[in-house]
Amino acid sequence: MKYAFPYNFWWGSASSALQTEGTREGETTWDYWFAREPNRFHNGVGPQHTSTFYQHWKTDIQLLKQLNHNSFRTSISWARLIPDGIGEVNPDAVDFYNQVIDELNEQGITPFITLFHFDMPMAMQEIGGWENRDVVDAYARYAQICFELFGDRVLHWFTFNEPIVPVEGGYLYDFHYPNVVDFRRAATVAYHTVLAHAKAVQAYRAGHYAGEIGIVLNLTPSYPRSQNPADVKAAHIADLMFNRSFLDPVLRGEYPADLVALLKSYNHLPACKPEDGFLIAEGKIDLLGVNYYQPRRVKCRDSAVNPQAPFMPEWFFDSYEMPGRKMNPYRGWEIYEPGIYDILVNLRDNYGNPRCFISENGMGVENEQRFIENGQINDRYRIEFISEHLAWLHKGISEGCNCLGYHMWTFIDNWSWCNAYKNRYGFIQLDLETQQRTIKKSGEWFAATALNNCFDKE
Repeated sequence: MKYAFPYNFWWGSASSALQTEGTREGETTWDYWFAREPNRFHNGVGPQHTSTFYQHWKTDIQLLKQLNHNSFRTSISWARLIPDGIGEVNPDAVDFYNQVIDELNEQGITPFITLFHFDMPMAMQEIGGWENRDVVDAYARYAQICFELFGDRVLHWFTFNEPIVPVEGGYLYDFHYPNVVDFRRAATVAYHTVLAHAKAVQAYRAGHYAGEIGIVLNLTPSYPRSQNPADVKAAHIADLMFNRSFLDPVLRGEYPADLVALLKSYNHLPACKPEDGFLIAEGKIDLLGVNYYQPRRVKCRDSAVNPQAPFMPEWFFDSYEMPGRKMNPYRGWEIYEPGIYDILVNLRDNYGNPRCFISENGMGVENEQRFIENGQINDRYRIEFISEHLAWLHKGISEGCNCLGYHMWTFIDNWSWCNAYKNRYGFIQLDLETQQRTIKKSGEWFAATALNNCFDKE
């Protein structure tokens, strides 16, 4: 069967500043944490060991061209542009980002630029990070500076990438700095992130720039174990906390009433100011990026909550491992292709069918050298992964979902937060010793798909 996509469909991939660029002038939370606890990072490999995009941006953009990308998402590093978060702008950073943006446009690759992709300047974290409203204002200033510097050539902006992840990792589940376990502080961080987003949108609108502004959310559909009311309620609460806590403010301009009521009943609402509601209402976006990797399957709790334990989302549900599920054993994630369709249908039916695109989807695999044939990684599993997801994406589009593109994570194997290079995600293999880049079979397949705007599948 042939799967043809709409005219001007965005074919591309995604990356981030911290995971690709290498050493920067301003220290981030990752640099600080790695210097103190390298044991928390896979094989002791920290964020200075990246895919050297800062040195190789020009040839890397040529590779994007070779893969027939018509669009590419990366981020600006706040710590590179404004090393202390609030002071002088670093002219070297301005030169670097200008060159990258100009070269992408020159090559016919539309730049999609994210303002914050997990890389908080350490100077900002030292005054409380997103817990401090002063950091919200500092971020709004940083966003405004980016729009003024680059807004004439960047037409697609994103305030945050996966804003729920720093909340989960830094303030609930101990996999990002500052390694806090405290729901009230987590809720404050999430709330202030929404305020920061809204302030950036406000600044963008005020500047009357030619493009559009959005946000990238990792949407993880919550599936109940069964239709038993207790399981359905558990899935609903998981959805409120992990999806709708950001989705509703950015698309509807307000929080879900039942999430507010739930947190209020447990006395875990963040501190709000009267004017916040007006600001959040002004943060409605033009374009939603959707990162989809895996579903969330939940059931009602089978055991009582320990009243002495910290208040956590898991007070309301347990995770559920569905028998017979398909797995990516290297990442420990379920592969469930129809989830991408379910997300689009939910957006169509419950959120007014916003303009959206798949901003990340991908499969990390360990020790891909096993699959080298004639000097090239034959990653058939990745081609199958992408084509199966694209088939479900195609179904959503054919049923009226307003999805405008598909970006894969990622184009060159890159450093991955605490996992370093354990799992490889790229269309292009990176040799860490030589920094040599070699296109994988999936890269060739994607280049052909993007060129033809379609692919064939049995």
